Amino acid sequence: MPELPEVETIARFLREGAGNGLAGLPGSRIESCQVLWPRTIASPAPDEFIRRIAGQRVEAVSRRGKFLVIPLSTDTLLIHLRMSGDLRVESGAEPIRKHDRMILNFADNRRLAFNDTRKFGRAWLTADPQEELGNLGPEPLDPGLTTQRFHAMLTTHGRQLKPLLMDQTFLAGLGNIYTDEALYLARLHPLRQAGQLTMKEAARLLDAIRSVLTEGIRRNGASIDWVYRGGDFQNHFKVYGRTGEACPECGTPIQRLVVGQRGTHICPKCQPIR
Repeated sequence: MPELPEVETIARFLREGAGNGLAGLPGSRIESCQVLWPRTIASPAPDEFIRRIAGQRVEAVSRRGKFLVIPLSTDTLLIHLRMSGDLRVESGAEPIRKHDRMILNFADNRRLAFNDTRKFGRAWLTADPQEELGNLGPEPLDPGLTTQRFHAMLTTHGRQLKPLLMDQTFLAGLGNIYTDEALYLARLHPLRQAGQLTMKEAARLLDAIRSVLTEGIRRNGASIDWVYRGGDFQNHFKVYGRTGEACPECGTPIQRLVVGQRGTHICPKCQPIR
């Protein structure tokens, strides 16, 4: 599933252009919309979605957690890629591809195609984006998220670290990959109780989260088990997907365990459980 760095990379490509000779989306007027898989449209009903979005202009492209946020001249378009979604800006002359679920056709003969093999991705057109985004936790890269605030957030929970960090109402944007990488970098076991972390450990964890996310963004995300193929962070994983390989720090074989029903990768020596 695309996580914060992958969604941030896609937002940047949509905003600035993806290097394929086509400009970014801001300023583009939507001429029409094709919905090829009605369940892709979460709200409003597909017919209303098609009617309302036509004629609106793209004002900007940003991200909140794992959501793409596209303010339009009247409404805001929200897109969540879920397991396998991807977005492409392309010429309107291109043939519609297999697994394209929604297409926005622009007045300049470009289009935005939402391609989603597994059909879990969703799009919303809303006058108030906070209806969908309001329950998200803080952004991990927000300077306003201080060590003191982060530690206070942790101490109010009696949950294990990994499930808590992946809870989007606690912290917005982390998923399986970057949580494993951050916990390894912080030398913390995913089964540790969040409320037991000291201020020093909380600071180390917050620094690790920011470090792996920043590196992921710098490398345009990870291309691993979904259709997005833009980045190379997967070539720099320390533990994720490396079961049985040597820990880059101590040489101990990386172990895989299940935490919160998710495959989890650790170094048992560098991340001892306490």
